[in-house]
Amino acid sequence: MSAASYPDSHPPEIRPEALATHSIRERPSKVSVADFASIPPPGAGIEAFCDSLPRVLAGSAFREAVAALAGATRRRRPVVAAMGAHVIKCGLSPVLTDLIRRGRLSALALHGAGAIHDLEIALFGETSEDVEEALPAGRFGMARETAEFFHAGAARARRQGIGLGAALGRDLLDAEAPHAAVSLLAQTAAHGVPLTVHVALGTDIVHMHPSADGAALGEASLRDFRILAAALRGIGGGGVVLNIGSAVVLPEVLLKCFAMLRNLGEDLGGSTGINLDFLRQYRAGTQVVRRLERLGGRGIALTGHHEILIPLLARAWAAAAEGGA
Repeated sequence: MSAASYPDSHPPEIRPEALATHSIRERPSKVSVADFASIPPPGAGIEAFCDSLPRVLAGSAFREAVAALAGATRRRRPVVAAMGAHVIKCGLSPVLTDLIRRGRLSALALHGAGAIHDLEIALFGETSEDVEEALPAGRFGMARETAEFFHAGAARARRQGIGLGAALGRDLLDAEAPHAAVSLLAQTAAHGVPLTVHVALGTDIVHMHPSADGAALGEASLRDFRILAAALRGIGGGGVVLNIGSAVVLPEVLLKCFAMLRNLGEDLGGSTGINLDFLRQYRAGTQVVRRLERLGGRGIALTGHHEILIPLLARAWAAAAEGGA
C-alpha cells in the first residue's frame, strides 16, 4: 500500500479545555519548605546537626530512631542489639564496647561468625581472611587457634551450664586477651551484660575442625536463645530492638523470641524495632520492623553504610539521652 492510499483517519483526542482545575493552595502537599534541611553553624555539635536534617524520609526516620533509643535510656527500658559479623569487620567494635561500658545496651546477640571475628580481634588483633585466595589452596577456615579457642568455650559452657557467649567472654578475660578492650565478648562478660551466640551448624569455619562438638555447641547455643528471649522481656512500653547487618539468622532468632514472649503473655506494644543495614533485606525488614508493628510497636528502617551510620546514631543517642531531649 502506498502512502497516498492510507485512510484519512483522525483518532479522537482528549480536549484539555474540559478539565477541572483548582488552586495549588487547595491541594495537600507532602513536602514543604518547612521540611527542608537547614545549615548548622560552624562548630555546632551533633544535636544541631541532627536538627538540621530534612524532615523527610530517612531524615525523619533517623530522628525517630534517636528519640526511641534516648527514651528507652531515660525510662530504663531494654535496648537489645542483634549484630552480624560485618559490623565487627567494619571496625566498629570501639563504638559498641563504649555503649556497653556506658550501660546503653541491655543485651547483645551475635551469630557464630560474629563471635569468631570478635574473638580473633581480641586474641590476635586481626580477622577476616581472603577467601578467594585461601579456598583454592585448601587453607580457608583452617586457623587452628581460632577453632580450639571457640570449642574450648563451648565445652566450658556445657560444663558450667552457661551460655556460649558468656563462656567465650570469660575465656577471653581469663586469657588476658591483648585486645579485650575492643571485644564485645570480653566487655559484656566484664560488665555483666548478656551476650548470646546463635550458632547455625555448618555455617562457620570452626565447624570444619575435628575439635567441634555438636552437642556442646547445640546445648550452649540453645541456652543462649533462651537467655536472649528473657533479655527481651520488658521491651514493651518503650524498649528497643536493633538488628544491625544480619540478613537471615538473627532476624529469625528474634522472631522466635517474640513468639515465645507473646505465648507467655508478654505485651510487646510500645516497643520499637530498628533495622540498620546497607541493603534492605526481606527477613530483617519483616521480622524486626513489620512484625513488631503488628504486635503494637513501631518499625524503623535505616539504610546506609555501617561505618558511618552506626557511629552517627550512637553519638546522637548519647547526646539526646544526656541532654534530656
